[in-house]
Amino acid sequence: MDEANTKAAVLRDFLDLLDWQIPQNTQLEYSVEAFGQTYKVDYALILDGTPVAFLEAKGADTALTDDHEDQLSSYMTNKNVTYGILTNGKQYQFFQRRVDASNVDVQKVGDVSLEDLPNRLAVLKAYEKDAIESGESGKILGRINELREARQTLEANKDELAVELSDTLANEISGAISSLAETQAKEMIDRLVKDIESEIDTDGEGTDDPIGGSSSGGIEPTGSRIVGQIKREEIEGDDDAQVAVFPTKKSGLPFLKENNAWGFVRVGSEFEYVAMYVTGDVRQVKYFATVKDIVPPEEAELSRPIEEYADGAKIADDKMVIRFEPESLYELNDPVPYETKYPQGLRYTTLGALRSAETTDDML
Repeated sequence: MDEANTKAAVLRDFLDLLDWQIPQNTQLEYSVEAFGQTYKVDYALILDGTPVAFLEAKGADTALTDDHEDQLSSYMTNKNVTYGILTNGKQYQFFQRRVDASNVDVQKVGDVSLEDLPNRLAVLKAYEKDAIESGESGKILGRINELREARQTLEANKDELAVELSDTLANEISGAISSLAETQAKEMIDRLVKDIESEIDTDGEGTDDPIGGSSSGGIEPTGSRIVGQIKREEIEGDDDAQVAVFPTKKSGLPFLKENNAWGFVRVGSEFEYVAMYVTGDVRQVKYFATVKDIVPPEEAELSRPIEEYADGAKIADDKMVIRFEPESLYELNDPVPYETKYPQGLRYTTLGALRSAETTDDML
């Protein structure tokens, strides 16, 4: 898989996925002046006759290097192109040119393996033709940059922030909880950093992997406890009722369906309902249930031994199973479609927000 074969076998389909068509809005071997010479960018993505993004390709037999990044950055800078992609068909690196006063900087906003692309939809969507044309790309990448800066601040000031939080709680409640509060505050900051990393970084680690045979290729459900379909407006309950939103791969659905439950997950705040966002090619908040109780896995009375769902030895002591009320698990007749935000771990919303959401951005 040299560069020519990689372009033919992989990258044309990748461009088509983002709705860039050759030759309608994609020009091959686009000329760029840099360092006193003329170079050729593999693909220039064109809107209204002007390049808005460059894609620089390497062969699948070539590892991406810092020199390749510098090469693409120089092309983007010289032609005032805002977006860039560097790929060898196996690894996809995404770049954004940012202008701050007189300072011009090209930043990497994503580094994603081919296998992980379906789980990195936010950065992928930012490079779609419609998103760049509408200006939505800037909003998506702006959020990623804000999250990255927030992570850096949390990591750099963790101890000071933990002290401030514990002091606030001690002043408002009781000085007796000061030391406990500081420990809990540090743990909360660590969890927050982990959640941010799962949204903006490449490996997706730190997110609870949905259970249900995902590690062994999937299992067939013994039955389904789904009652039927329901429209979101038909769900009864207070608008401000708390809803926990969990992600799941398709391979996690057998656990959901045959157990009328979800697990093995860490939970914090109390909540009355659960909504399930299905990843992959579904990309919708698709299931809804009412919470009955939250119990340790060994008390959950699951349909099959824990080991058939996951390696029991790897289930942390603080992971629980959320059991649903009987006859309360529904498939949503009007599922909430993905826009730019989706839960890569547990997220909370309200029943009112779920009812009225047009996209996931309205509820997350």
